Amino acid sequence: MRQPKVAQRYSKALFDLSLETNQLEKVKEDIETIRAINNAELNTLLMSPIINGEKKVSIFKAVFEGRVSPLTISFFNLLFRKNRELALEEILVAFEGFYRKFHNIEIMEITTAMPVSSDVEVYIKNSLKKTGKFDNITFEVRSKVDESILGGFIAQIGDNIFDASIKHDLQTIKKQFIINMFEPQI
Repeated sequence: MRQPKVAQRYSKALFDLSLETNQLEKVKEDIETIRAINNAELNTLLMSPIINGEKKVSIFKAVFEGRVSPLTISFFNLLFRKNRELALEEILVAFEGFYRKFHNIEIMEITTAMPVSSDVEVYIKNSLKKTGKFDNITFEVRSKVDESILGGFIAQIGDNIFDASIKHDLQTIKKQFIINMFEPQI
């Protein structure tokens, strides 16, 4: 069940508190650590409506104490005591969104016809920065392969799409052949 308002409130509270206590980077690392542990049994246990919040608090503390900061443990204790664990994934994603916004980090999704090297990704990032639209932005690149674009790349940054694919060029040429540019349009 989606709980976007709950996720926004809790993630904003964690973000603000970590910023006030100068622990933002540590809390970000903690969240990455927690998300990296992909144990189905632990996830099932922490999400179970049958197990009470106090038991979840003790399990979480046993697993993560010493690996994450006391602030992070306190935050998760609050989540479990308030029965907000169903919104946990949304809260963590929203926190990362606040973190990226604070540091002017944008996600750039690059789609290519075949896997490309990091040098090509850097070249694309630098080329888009030269447009002047993304001067103070740091890009977090996520690559995707889609053979249907035939070649070139498609870069998406938020709502902005830069389509330099061969498929796009072929579609443009096709439109030009359909509309005869040499016939006068009435």
